[in-house]
Amino acid sequence: MKRKSLILICVALLVLPVQAQTRLTISECISMAKSNNKLLQAARHQQMASKYDKNAMLANFFPKISLEGIGIYDDVSFNYSTGSALLPVVDAAGSPMGTNAYFPGLDLDVRLGWIFSGGVLAQQPLYMGGKIITGYRMAKLGNEISRENVRLTESDIIIKTSQAFANVVKAYELQDVAQNYNALLEELYRSVVKAFEQGIKTKNDVLKVQVKLNESKLKLRQTENAVRLATMNLCHYIGLPLTEKPLVSQELPPTIQVENTSNIVNRPEYRMLEKKTELARQQIKLEWSERLPQVALLANFGYTNGLKLNGEKLIDGSSWLAGVKVSIPVFHFGHGRNKVLAARARYSQTQSEQADSNEMLQLQLTQSMNNLDEAELELQLANSSVDSAKESLRVSKRQYEAGLETLSDFLETQTLWRQAVQTQIEARVNRYMCFLEYQKASGSIN
Repeated sequence: MKRKSLILICVALLVLPVQAQTRLTISECISMAKSNNKLLQAARHQQMASKYDKNAMLANFFPKISLEGIGIYDDVSFNYSTGSALLPVVDAAGSPMGTNAYFPGLDLDVRLGWIFSGGVLAQQPLYMGGKIITGYRMAKLGNEISRENVRLTESDIIIKTSQAFANVVKAYELQDVAQNYNALLEELYRSVVKAFEQGIKTKNDVLKVQVKLNESKLKLRQTENAVRLATMNLCHYIGLPLTEKPLVSQELPPTIQVENTSNIVNRPEYRMLEKKTELARQQIKLEWSERLPQVALLANFGYTNGLKLNGEKLIDGSSWLAGVKVSIPVFHFGHGRNKVLAARARYSQTQSEQADSNEMLQLQLTQSMNNLDEAELELQLANSSVDSAKESLRVSKRQYEAGLETLSDFLETQTLWRQAVQTQIEARVNRYMCFLEYQKASGSIN
């Protein structure tokens, strides 16, 4: 019983790790790549910053309310006395009445001391020459550009991770082909050696198979190394250590039939260029707003305390103030005019750059469509070649075993079968790569 229990525990320890390690799909690899990519994190932070910038510009439409206060201490003091005197008495018309009155005089004692003043100031812009609304539109465009930049970064990650995943699938499938081809040669080698020992085959036949078998073993080692490198490359993109050996689902996502279209408006690069051009146009309006009048409404409620006169506070109370502030630029030696002309020149520059970039995007889309069309035909021809190579291998093996075909011809048929299957694998992966490039070029990758 103890021996049986120990055996069951050992089997469980061997099986559990295998069951715990699941195969990564391409969707899981892309999700891991997005989570670990620093450029995507930076692009998302930039998008968040531009969102806050837009909210800050939106606040300019509303009143700005601030608390203001000041406290001043001054030890200046002075006394003033008018002195006593007899002053003439006049009537209501200002004519002297011929009598005098005694004026006792005034003694004034003025001390500044502490003077406090504080209040609430509210400012509401009424007309700023379009500066506020233009600034908000520019901030909104900046936020949209940063959002498209996140899309662009994500599409690059999806492309690179998908390509790395496809290369792993390709490496594994080529390894399977090399193993099957090596198994065929080993089986043939054993039969030829046995026939040579019986005197049916010559030593030269044994050497021919030996040469092919050696080439097959080298090819098998190369495919093993290719699997290792492809897996390390995938680990680099999905954020795993390069020494990790994750199990990968050896299935590529299905590709859909694409339409012959020349539409590039969904590409993030196109949208970013379009919004940058609009941003340059808004910059002209922003510079022009500096040359227009600016009107703002002001309101203030304040309290002032200070200034003693003959020991009594002269100022101690609150007050209201309301007004309109108007600023009209008159002459600044051509500063505003040159700023507007510079903005117009940059707008024209951006338009030219956008036109050139749009042509390049159009060329990329057309090229990706051509590559995908050629890849489709290549895969169809490869599938047909594999069917022919399989049938040829079956017939050649039967004829060789019947003595109707030479060993060299049979070896050549095996080599052609291996090459045909390899070409099919490469064509299938290449078609998927071309499909990815088309999705990126048409702006439908994410």
